[in-house]
Amino acid sequence: AQLSSIGGCGLLIYERVYSLKGTPVFQHGVLDDSPLIPVPGETFVLRKLLPQTSEYDFNIHIMDFQPGEYLFVKEIHYNQHGLLMLEGKGIYRLAENWYPVQAGDAVWMAPFVVQWYAALGTTPTRYVILKDTTVDPLLS
Repeated sequence: AQLSSIGGCGLLIYERVYSLKGTPVFQHGVLDDSPLIPVPGETFVLRKLLPQTSEYDFNIHIMDFQPGEYLFVKEIHYNQHGLLMLEGKGIYRLAENWYPVQAGDAVWMAPFVVQWYAALGTTPTRYVILKDTTVDPLLS
């Protein structure tokens, strides 16, 4: 098979050990066709790229921030995350450390670590994030 694109393209592969006994199927589509997910109290735009069913023990999200937008809360939870900055730049807080990030950077967030993000600069920020969703590591 051959892939082609008039405007260019990229391929991102997340490799991980699957934890559940479901039978996930290959998913594909166009980002703009993915529904926007309401995030009450937040300003960013969220799209979930995988079905929210028990066949998947993780999800892949696209998060979009306009310049100056930020997470309204510092998060801490059992989910581990991995993200890739696709566009823009910002600052990521992990525990008590602050990391400047920009398009092309990857970030791993361990479970139970305080995390927070703010979009900096004059252009929008977009990142893709993999997030454990249905498996609690303390119960597995």
